[in-house]
Amino acid sequence: MKVMLFFPPNWTPSMPHLALPSLTAYLRRAGIEVIQRDLNAEVFEHVLTRDFAWRSVERLRTLRPRPKAPPRELVRWGLEQGPAVAEAVTAAKAVIRSPAFYDGTISRPAFETVLAALQLASLPYYPARLELQTYVSAYRPDSSRGILRAVDDRDRNMFIEIFEEMVLPDVLRENPEVVGISIPCVNQIIAAMTLARVLKQGGVRSHLTIGGPMVSIWRDQLANVPDIFTLFDSAVVFDGEEPLQRLTEAVAGRGVLEEVPNLIYRHGTVVKVNRRKEQARIAELPPPDFNGLPLDRYLAPELALPLAMTRGCYFGRCAFCNVGYGEPEAFSQQRGDALLDQMLTLTRRYKSRRVFFVDEAMTPRLVRHVAPRLAELGAPLRWAGCMRFERILDREFLELARAGGCCMILFGLESASQRVMDFMVKGTRLEHIRRILQESHDAGIWNHTFFFFGFPGETIEDAQETVNFVFQHGDLINSASMGTFLLERYAPAYMYPSAFGITRVIERPEADLAFYFDYEVASGMDAATAELIASRLEERLPRKEFPQFYVSDVYRFLYAAYLSEQGLPMPPWIEQSVGIASS
Repeated sequence: MKVMLFFPPNWTPSMPHLALPSLTAYLRRAGIEVIQRDLNAEVFEHVLTRDFAWRSVERLRTLRPRPKAPPRELVRWGLEQGPAVAEAVTAAKAVIRSPAFYDGTISRPAFETVLAALQLASLPYYPARLELQTYVSAYRPDSSRGILRAVDDRDRNMFIEIFEEMVLPDVLRENPEVVGISIPCVNQIIAAMTLARVLKQGGVRSHLTIGGPMVSIWRDQLANVPDIFTLFDSAVVFDGEEPLQRLTEAVAGRGVLEEVPNLIYRHGTVVKVNRRKEQARIAELPPPDFNGLPLDRYLAPELALPLAMTRGCYFGRCAFCNVGYGEPEAFSQQRGDALLDQMLTLTRRYKSRRVFFVDEAMTPRLVRHVAPRLAELGAPLRWAGCMRFERILDREFLELARAGGCCMILFGLESASQRVMDFMVKGTRLEHIRRILQESHDAGIWNHTFFFFGFPGETIEDAQETVNFVFQHGDLINSASMGTFLLERYAPAYMYPSAFGITRVIERPEADLAFYFDYEVASGMDAATAELIASRLEERLPRKEFPQFYVSDVYRFLYAAYLSEQGLPMPPWIEQSVGIASS
């Protein structure tokens, strides 16, 4: 039995995603042959080349008139600057993949060249746009009609031709029983569905299934949009390891589709939904298997391996978060010794000294277990991950984590108004947050914070408390990600809107695969006001001399790891000399 697994664009091209290596390990343990392809890395490698850039210039020269054509000034830029970008892009990639990345004066122009090359590559497909961190489609990814139009539009979808050249011949040659496409995030929907369309139209006879978080969010909608099943044969929701194994066996004649758990599929004109299986406990799963991925082709100076301490979130009550996708959360965590062995074994096997934990929140218990043992070994790794602002994160704990190689922690601040934090059931206290920022800073750990504006009921005065807080603590915070509240399907605020001051959730008929929703609130700011506050704050933040270090969590982590090993200070996000911004 043979399976081909694909991870589509667009996710950060600087690190592998954990989805495919986890599935691959499970299937290989069961004796199934697996070919895993990170098309995210492969597409960026393909697009960021001299040949592709020159092809983009030629496409602009022969671009035929059409509705929503790119603006003339952008076409002029592409024609005038495109040749220089084409000649520089290969060297720019080499800089980002080398130690020179850490020299800001060298890597900034290289980074700007890469951004220019992506803009050049996107212009012939305007208004679609491929960027390092996102893909902006010409069509709505939350609409089955939009998706079905996007996958056939060669004028506005660059992935059609790319997949026909790079993927289709390989799948036809390998002829696997099952082709699986993982869709963890919104940015990947159009590329994933385009891949499915290319394979189906190209004569691939394999059973084609999709899975991942986006598919789990759609589980109640898929049965109502049968036309979407013209692109694929089935969908796996929630954990995919055992369902994918059982599906492969069924396709190979060793079982039946009706008995594959977590499976949604079309049988004739009817969409069938199979029974749910409980989430797998992470301690029972094999370590991820990265063999077969292009580990030397990620757009980063060093390979960072994604690993997980846990599945689910041990807190799991935040009103804005849809962890668990509306189902009872089955949290599980690794055993301490097994986690330590996995960190050491995999980094040796794949010649990496960097581990990025992708957990919703690393557990203090596991950090306290592995950190002293890593410290005894001389801290051979640098690692990072998300944590909650828990009271038990005291100075001793943070210094222990730092001694064991922890160089960055990503914290969910969300709001610095205690009233708002309590209303969103965050479970954190402002006095602990202040102390933890100070003590982690003193320990030499890079502090990254996430916060947003516009949670239902939040007032302008509440938002100003957050603005004041981040400016007052800008010397303790090393980087931050801010945005506005999004009402996600299956988050508690969506499931129980009236409990959180939401008077109306707006369901739009055209968005039959919606994952975010507009809404109305009984009091506090509306979405437009929250957007205005966020944009005003963005304008007043000091500009970074070397913004390339702050583009993604992975680049921030690698930069923090480099500074840590060099014994250099972690730069503040906002210097104390910068005044408090008024929103």
